Amino acid sequence: MASVTQHQIQKFREDGFLVLEHFFTAEECDSMRNQIQRIVSEMEVPPHCRTEFSTKEEEQLRAQGSSDYFLTSGDKIRFFFEKGVLDERGNFLIPKEKSISKIGHVTPHQDATFLHTQPLGRILGFWIALEDATRENGCLWFIPGSHTSGITRRMVRAASGSSTCVEFVGSEPAYDNSQFIPLPISKGGLILIHGEVVHKSELNSSGSSRHAFTFHVMEAKDTSWSKENWLQPTPELPFPSLYT
Repeated sequence: MASVTQHQIQKFREDGFLVLEHFFTAEECDSMRNQIQRIVSEMEVPPHCRTEFSTKEEEQLRAQGSSDYFLTSGDKIRFFFEKGVLDERGNFLIPKEKSISKIGHVTPHQDATFLHTQPLGRILGFWIALEDATRENGCLWFIPGSHTSGITRRMVRAASGSSTCVEFVGSEPAYDNSQFIPLPISKGGLILIHGEVVHKSELNSSGSSRHAFTFHVMEAKDTSWSKENWLQPTPELPFPSLYT
């Protein structure tokens, strides 16, 4: 595993993202994919908990905002689905292994909208390509340098007694599609994502899957995790520390 160079660090600071090709071996990627496939094959989701994943405000509140299944998913394995894969009763219209959405993102967004820290900029996303990610099958797209503009909206926990579990505060920006650039990446590649950089991926309508594994880390030193975030640590599973 190669170390990150000073040039790459500077590039990340300028763009808000960094591509590291061949960070994982093909064998490591296959092992992660096999684990994902095993979990999906064994999943049991009650029909009333089958929700479509979205980062759009109206769809988020309608599909997830009133669902305890979403709000309590921080320390559990929960499943969120692509649009159009469920009928009105929550039954699958396609094989369930092809129905999962919550491995990547579709609509433009900033991670800090959903995972807020004080001060800002303390969230780092890791996006691992378990298969080749191309423009045809849904690679990530970024607006370089957009992490310097701050955030204009947040998703927060709604007050007790509200009709939804979460709500949005602030305005949802309109992004210029011409500013996005695609980031195709080979199997085993890693993309580091600044918490405030704007990114998206298009819907995968190709015949090729595009499996990815994503997670976020927070710089804990001199940083506070907002108690308004939808995701909260629990006594059973507090946020683990990578370094002490």
